[in-house]
Amino acid sequence: MNPDKTRKGRRSYKELLYKALVFTCTVLIIVYFLPRDGRFNYQFDIDKPWMYGQLMATFDFPIYKPDSLVRHEQDSLLATFSPYYRLDKHVEEEALDKLQKGYEEGLRKLLNADQYRLLKEALSDIYRAGILSTDDRQTLQADSTQAVLIVDDKIAQRQSADRLHTVKGAYTDLLAANPARISPELLQQCALNDYLTPNLTYDRRRTEAARKELLDNYSWANGLVQTGQKIIDRGEIVNADTYRILESLQKESIKRSNSLAQQRLILVGQLLYTAILIGCFMLYLHLFRRGYYEHKTNLTLLFLLIIIYCVLTAAMVAHNFFTIYIIPYAMLPVIIRVFLDSRTAFLTHVVTILLCSICLRYPHEFILLQVPVGLVAIFSLRELSQRSQLFRTAIMVTLAYIALYFAFELITANDLSKLNRSMYVFFVINGALLLFTYPLLFLLEKLFRFTSNVTLVELSNINTPLLRRLSETVPGTFQHSMQVANLAAEAANRIGANSQLVRTGALYHDIGKMENPVFFTENQSAGVNPHKSLTFEESARIVINHVTGGIKLAEKLGLPDVIQAFITTHHGCGKTKYFYISWKNGHGGEEPDEDLFTYPGPNPYTTEQAILMMADAVEAASRSLSTYTEESISTLVEKIIDSQVAEGFFKECPITYKDIATIKAVFKEKLKTMYHTRISYPELKKS
Repeated sequence: MNPDKTRKGRRSYKELLYKALVFTCTVLIIVYFLPRDGRFNYQFDIDKPWMYGQLMATFDFPIYKPDSLVRHEQDSLLATFSPYYRLDKHVEEEALDKLQKGYEEGLRKLLNADQYRLLKEALSDIYRAGILSTDDRQTLQADSTQAVLIVDDKIAQRQSADRLHTVKGAYTDLLAANPARISPELLQQCALNDYLTPNLTYDRRRTEAARKELLDNYSWANGLVQTGQKIIDRGEIVNADTYRILESLQKESIKRSNSLAQQRLILVGQLLYTAILIGCFMLYLHLFRRGYYEHKTNLTLLFLLIIIYCVLTAAMVAHNFFTIYIIPYAMLPVIIRVFLDSRTAFLTHVVTILLCSICLRYPHEFILLQVPVGLVAIFSLRELSQRSQLFRTAIMVTLAYIALYFAFELITANDLSKLNRSMYVFFVINGALLLFTYPLLFLLEKLFRFTSNVTLVELSNINTPLLRRLSETVPGTFQHSMQVANLAAEAANRIGANSQLVRTGALYHDIGKMENPVFFTENQSAGVNPHKSLTFEESARIVINHVTGGIKLAEKLGLPDVIQAFITTHHGCGKTKYFYISWKNGHGGEEPDEDLFTYPGPNPYTTEQAILMMADAVEAASRSLSTYTEESISTLVEKIIDSQVAEGFFKECPITYKDIATIKAVFKEKLKTMYHTRISYPELKKS
């Protein structure tokens, strides 16, 4: 068995497993946070046109009364409702026994027999009317209760609330009883409070049951819509009656969707919908963005952003927290545009918006707003190199929101005075939050080891410590790097490659020469060549070390991986031809150990790396020309680049023959401009 095939098969299996894991986790996490409560996906307002097609009733449902009418009718019912109180006869018996005992022990001295009988009858009448606690009396007054039902054993008798006593009220009534025969002063000496105790207790269970039965018998509806009945058609104005029918349909739809069976159907639907969208997105990456699809970091970033926005939207909707229109959805395509490309940014934005829309009751308005705004964000930020660009994008996104929503309101509203002004405030907040993209980009660069244009612009500043050191210690190499950067950037612009990336890579590709600057011709003084005292193998080793040494220095200084790649690939797996050919010429046709004369590589695997390799070789070779004519420059460019193509340096990068022809033309044009012959200025003759 071929071990290479085995390793390749295992790697392919692991990659497939990783993508399956990403797909599954993304779908499950999004669906877990999606709300599964009932919803009615139509937006309607009274006295406004119906924006959808013809609506027919798909099931029988009652026409519910308006909430205001329901409250009024229920209040009217409850106004005549009588709460239940239990009568405790033992309280009266104990009070009368206590009065009898008190009369025998001392009251006999104050009251005669007739007065005692009258007091006993008055006390008995008060107990028969009923004595309440002070709290119960206050509750009856607060509820404006007209009567209560007093339960004696199993019989309930209605009693006017005005006839009920409290202990204090009963005491006052006793003092006022038969004033002609028993004076209040005399009664006050009889300690009447000792014989007054509440004998009515609130019966909560029976009262609540009676109130529930009363409300259960209340009719919440005053009409019925039958299956197949037309409710409203497109363009019709929603009047008061239709509005009530639509509200009733909304309530009934939500009630039906809250059943367990319906919940399961909603869950299955959400899983299917999310899986289809995520699957289509992965298929797009597999077919059209294979590099992102195979690169775990890119794949992780894309799906992490989708998950974050979906979860954030679902959480805000579920907890009814503020409004989702303050979420800066345009930040997502901006981030992806900066790190990846515009097409992927737009498709990711669309997929995310479609997934977020199923959290909402009225998704069409949300989609109509967010998709065009995402396009505006992408178009307004082709390359982020300055913070002011992001500020401009935030303004354009805010204006796009305002213009789109205003247009949407003009379409749906028939009165400008009814415009939803609060939405425009939300759009301004959204634009302000979009400015936080800049620090977030920095954080994502560190977490995912991406390199944005902002970082490239900062690195290409020649006043950075490393480039300043390069210009001071190896000025010849620095000038060479500057010329290569100009050549490569112009070529990248012509073929549509990343000019800022290749310019920055060119400035750093030879930083390894700072270790032994004098061994490179551009840094040597006239007549000084240390290679004369070395063997060809030693010279080749020192020259090759500028690649390995450059990588070590780049890693030490924390240069991005994408810049380090230019250091390793600008010579590819080529040879140090001068020393290689010199060795062969000096050894009579013997074959040397080629590893001693070969750069570690790899060969370029991106278009930008290929451009740098060509620019580096052409610029270095152009310095050896004896004359700078159009023919000599053209011949040099053709010879250098054709030899690189012949040696197979560009087999692993996505560059075409058309691109190479364009690059050749750019190099010829730029070199002729750089080395053009200047006219001699005349000297002033003496008179």
